[in-house]
Amino acid sequence: MNQSTDLKEEPVSAPPPASPLPPGRAIIPAPIAKPRPSLSTLRGWIIAGTAALLLSLGIAAWQWPATWKEWIGWSEPATSLLVSGNIEAHQSVLSFKTVQAPITELPFDEGKWVTSGTLIARADDADYRQQVAIAEAALETQRRQLATAEQNLVAAQKTVTSDEADLELKKLDYDRYQTLWTHGNAPTQQRDQAATALKQSQASLERDQALELVAAKTIDLAKANIQSADESVRMAKIVLGYTTLVAPFDGVILVRQAELGELAVPGMPVVTLADLDHVWLRAYINETDIGRIRLGAEARVTTDTYPGKTYRGRISFISSSAEFTPKTVETHTERVTLVYRIKIDIDNPTHELVPGMPADAAIALPTS
Repeated sequence: MNQSTDLKEEPVSAPPPASPLPPGRAIIPAPIAKPRPSLSTLRGWIIAGTAALLLSLGIAAWQWPATWKEWIGWSEPATSLLVSGNIEAHQSVLSFKTVQAPITELPFDEGKWVTSGTLIARADDADYRQQVAIAEAALETQRRQLATAEQNLVAAQKTVTSDEADLELKKLDYDRYQTLWTHGNAPTQQRDQAATALKQSQASLERDQALELVAAKTIDLAKANIQSADESVRMAKIVLGYTTLVAPFDGVILVRQAELGELAVPGMPVVTLADLDHVWLRAYINETDIGRIRLGAEARVTTDTYPGKTYRGRISFISSSAEFTPKTVETHTERVTLVYRIKIDIDNPTHELVPGMPADAAIALPTS
């Protein structure tokens, strides 16, 4: 007999509720345990961090070599010293000499380039031309006086020649009468008259010889007067030349101190001319750097006006005494209390460098 078995599902009972917590207590979840890194993983992290640090230092060394070398206390010796200053040029203040007259010509303004011998200014020369004319007239007078003195000398010489002949004749007459008188053939009166005539002829010769000497000295005096008059003419012409003012060298007119019609007096500045063929840089060296430079040291000069262009120079002057830093001048690195002034001569064939232009110079330092 087949018996069927009825399977009845029994209900699953729910878990009993948790017991309530006491007041003031919170449920704290249990910490989740994290896996600890292995030793090989730690080594990889250390290697990667070290590589990143070295890479960063390499980039910094490439970009800022001076910074990191200074930071680690390692620096190479400097090969040049940088200074700053202003371009200056040899200047001449031109003025009239021994002239006092109104200015009639003044053809150039400031900034104009002039060559040697160019007329810069001219003063009224009417009075000085008249002085030349007077001196030339005096010279002509002395030349005529010399001609007269030479004629007088010729006449005096001829008179002396005549006197010498007359004296010779008077001597013959006296000797003849003296012989006759000795033999009693001539009266004493005739002998005395012949003796008197001889004495008179001798005196006339001596007188005319003295006049000949005076005539010769007159010629010497006339020649000296001519030389003096000739020098007066030269001096008058020199003074006349002072009425024109010309450029003594090629250069540029920096300042024009005078104007047309102004009365020029000796020594009064008319224009200031700068020699651009011989320019130099005035700079100042810190007291701590003065022992690092030498006379004749090479320098490379640069300016903001012509970027990228370098001019050759050399130190031509180093002050032997220190001075306080001028208020308008600062060294390239820092301002100090005492500095030494230096001059750097610069080659300026194109006349690009002009007075007042700021410039920098890198002075080559000795290697040893």
